[in-house]
Amino acid sequence: MLNNTVFLTLATLAGLVLGFGREWLLVADWGAGARTDAYLVALFLPEALRTMLAGGLLSAAALPLWQAQPASAQPYWLAGLLRHFLWLGLALALGIMLGAPYLVKIIGLGLSDTDAWQAAQSLRCLAWVIPGLLLQAIFTIPMQANSRFVLPGLGSFLFNLPVVIYLGLAKKAADPMTLAQCFILGSILMLLPLLPPVWRMGWRPWYAAPRGQIIAVWRQLWPLLSSSAASQGLTLLERLVASFLGEGSITLLNLARKLVNIPLIALMSLNQILLGKMSGEGQIVRRKMLDAGLLLCTLLTLPAAVCLIAAAPALVDLLLPHGLAQGPLPALLAIFAVSIVFGAWNALLARYYYAAADTRTPLICELSGSAVQAVFLLGLPWFLGVWGIAGAVMGGVLSTGWMLCRNIDQALLRDVLKWAVLALLLCALAVFAWAVQGRMAQLAVGLFSALLLFVSGAYHLKKKLGKIGV
Repeated sequence: MLNNTVFLTLATLAGLVLGFGREWLLVADWGAGARTDAYLVALFLPEALRTMLAGGLLSAAALPLWQAQPASAQPYWLAGLLRHFLWLGLALALGIMLGAPYLVKIIGLGLSDTDAWQAAQSLRCLAWVIPGLLLQAIFTIPMQANSRFVLPGLGSFLFNLPVVIYLGLAKKAADPMTLAQCFILGSILMLLPLLPPVWRMGWRPWYAAPRGQIIAVWRQLWPLLSSSAASQGLTLLERLVASFLGEGSITLLNLARKLVNIPLIALMSLNQILLGKMSGEGQIVRRKMLDAGLLLCTLLTLPAAVCLIAAAPALVDLLLPHGLAQGPLPALLAIFAVSIVFGAWNALLARYYYAAADTRTPLICELSGSAVQAVFLLGLPWFLGVWGIAGAVMGGVLSTGWMLCRNIDQALLRDVLKWAVLALLLCALAVFAWAVQGRMAQLAVGLFSALLLFVSGAYHLKKKLGKIGV
């Protein structure tokens, strides 16, 4: 499990570095103001879909169904599924293109009329990334079933590559429409490396799927889709609230999330690998794998969270355009960083259910947590400003985790509560590093703390895995 996670993490790292570079170039070229806010509003729907698919939305639903098919029927099953989602992607793209002005009004209600018009024009073009995103997600299913994780993991890198090249060359002269066309090119590029291996697996585009298979996929998919839609709905609510908190608030929120997402790359890889290994296993084996996954998850996320919190001012000052370190962004990043550990646990716990073809239980837990977060979002930001958005995220993540653990067994709930108290204590102590003078000194303290946690955690993990027998 660890070796596969490392290789997939390295592949995904390249994509996240380019994704962060994309946001950095946008702010450097256009500034942290209304123009960037407008483009981020236009990018919200395509990026939300890409995030859902990259998180394994389709593979979590379809992987158990793929493995249940006889080997001779799998290419036909895949061909039917691919055609279905291609038509769906084209229909979604057309609908978003036609409804772009109204969608922008919903997503960025606080934008001026001029910025809203520009966002709508960009969204009309950006909508056409959707077919490529869906096709890439479908081709990922047989790749993961055959333990081939690296090529699908390169999707984010290829998606962002044309965009970063264009922004780097055009600089302040970057045109929003040309930039949108670069996103479309990226959605095509991310699909191309998967075509040869899937063809060798027997897929042919003209094959017809067995009857009823699409219905079976949607039966598994709709709870996951509802959960992901609720999550993206909360992100939409965040953008909506941020649009009323002053010019540039959407950009600051987006930058904080991008920085926090960088340590999560290994978790995306671990979740995909663990789901593949747990699918088809009995409850006892799945429970052992869950324990091992949670331990490895904590080893990867807790040092990263502590490092981000301790070095937040230094990271903002060193990695982002000048001037942002004196604003609310460092504290916003630190609050978001706390949620790394708990959000990663939640994703892993949900996959324990998915591996047993149970998508309903995590849906109920996640919708309940989303409701808690929505209530906080409607209150906290008006008192705490943009920091209140991060506080609301923490409230939702904690409540979701509690419900997911409670539905598995009480022993797991007790263990996770002990780990949660330790994680919160370490994250709180990391804030004292802000008193250290000098950005490089702050960064050094953060890195040293993370290294110390990782080494001690790895030693503890090795002993635990021996006891678990994984």
